[in-house]
Amino acid sequence: MAKKKEVTRRQFLNYSLTGVGGFMAAGMLMPMVRFAIDPLLKEKSKQEFVPVMDTSEITTEPVRKEFKIDQVDGWYESEVTQSAWIYKDKKDEIVALSPVCKHLGCTVDWASNAAFPNQFYCPCHGGRYTKDGVNVPGTPPLAPLDVYNKKVEDGKLYLGKPEPR
Repeated sequence: MAKKKEVTRRQFLNYSLTGVGGFMAAGMLMPMVRFAIDPLLKEKSKQEFVPVMDTSEITTEPVRKEFKIDQVDGWYESEVTQSAWIYKDKKDEIVALSPVCKHLGCTVDWASNAAFPNQFYCPCHGGRYTKDGVNVPGTPPLAPLDVYNKKVEDGKLYLGKPEPR
């Protein structure tokens, strides 16, 4: 007859203490893990449109307009100021361009350089963009300015998130 394998007192205590220690460690680590990944588990809100200006104020000359959006970074919620260059093109359609240069992220200005009167100009490294936001060949930026998602309701221009072209 085969002898039954018995658990010694030492093995029993070892298994018991390891199990209890594992449960205690899991109990302490779970809240920390949950806290670390909680922002990833939250449902992202869809991009909301923010009222910027009346459409009656928009002309064919680009105007820089600032507006505020609510931003969430992990657990920190804040109100951030953004800006856009807004004008009407030849087809009388509203254009809203991001002022962030695609070269190194500086801010572009409209007609700020006398040598290039009808262009967006980046003073950091001499980047230039045509009025429609397309980068001028031979200058540092390799991509056109981002274009804001937009909609018009009740005579007001609403802007969303800027999208690359």
